[in-house]
Amino acid sequence: MGSVESQPVAARLSHSAIFLVATLNGGEESVRIVRAFCADVAAIVRAVGFRDLDGGLSCVMGFGSEAWAQMFGEPSPKELHPFREVRGQHHAVSTPGDILFHIRAARMDLCFELATQIMSRLGSALTVQDETHGFKYFDDRDLIGFVDGTENPVGQACLDAAIIGDEDSNFRGGSYVIVQKYLHDLKKWDDVPVERQEGIVGRKKLSDIELDDAVKPPFAHNALTTIFENGEQLEIVRDNMPFGDVGKGEFGTYFIGYARSPHRIERMLENMFIGNPPGNYDRLLDFSRAITGTLFFVPSATFLDNVTPGIPDAATAQSKPSDSDIRPASDRGYMQSDGSLGIGSLKEE
Repeated sequence: MGSVESQPVAARLSHSAIFLVATLNGGEESVRIVRAFCADVAAIVRAVGFRDLDGGLSCVMGFGSEAWAQMFGEPSPKELHPFREVRGQHHAVSTPGDILFHIRAARMDLCFELATQIMSRLGSALTVQDETHGFKYFDDRDLIGFVDGTENPVGQACLDAAIIGDEDSNFRGGSYVIVQKYLHDLKKWDDVPVERQEGIVGRKKLSDIELDDAVKPPFAHNALTTIFENGEQLEIVRDNMPFGDVGKGEFGTYFIGYARSPHRIERMLENMFIGNPPGNYDRLLDFSRAITGTLFFVPSATFLDNVTPGIPDAATAQSKPSDSDIRPASDRGYMQSDGSLGIGSLKEE
């Protein structure tokens, strides 16, 4: 039997990225247009990426719960649901989003060209709710000055963290992804002494060395976003990127986290916004505000290849690969998933 190829959720950290979150316009025609695009996305990535074979262009396409119902009917991924807002000392908001495109490359022009080609095909079917252009900032630092992504899993551990296996056999090779856009109050942050900043993040600012548990505050960002269940650490794959608009005074981090279950990221967000125990919240949120929040399911690349145009019958399902041989997409214009990626834990590879 053929293997199931995953989308490039575990592609290497890139210098540039574009994050597109869009909603479906009303009517069956929008559904038809997007369904017809699904099987073509790999070829479009290959065509644009051919302009620079070393550019590492890749694209991940995800779907929100409402869009999944319209696009594909039943069955649906077991844990797909709308983003659950979290209210505590601070607020993790839930915002509209039916389709996500996570575009990565070594060069922004490749990302921009691919985004342009995608929207030339889908512009009549979608309304873009948010478009964010991310960039690599010096030595993989966030705009608050700390290295971002240090503790990401690598190799097989990366795939184990992000890719669905036998727990949802209809959707082997898929993944869940949560995106949030955070804006930083850099003036307020820069007024904080470096030693206190290090306590808030849980790492040394210059060396990126994690603080010893004996001195790390319980509210440190990396303490609250390290999740254990039944003695096992529940890891996720992050690929956060700084972004900004100097003219508007906007400086931020685009958080994107992939996991084989959204429960992992939701646990982290509860710890951050409510606290563990309640009240012991993430003090980084005193300086960083979440202005978006959406959950998507990323089906396998094999699934997308098999989508046919037209409106799905509610009583039937898109055919799903049933074999358990899962491998990341490689020869479809996608990057090999051997990388490590970045605010679940403001750290770096």
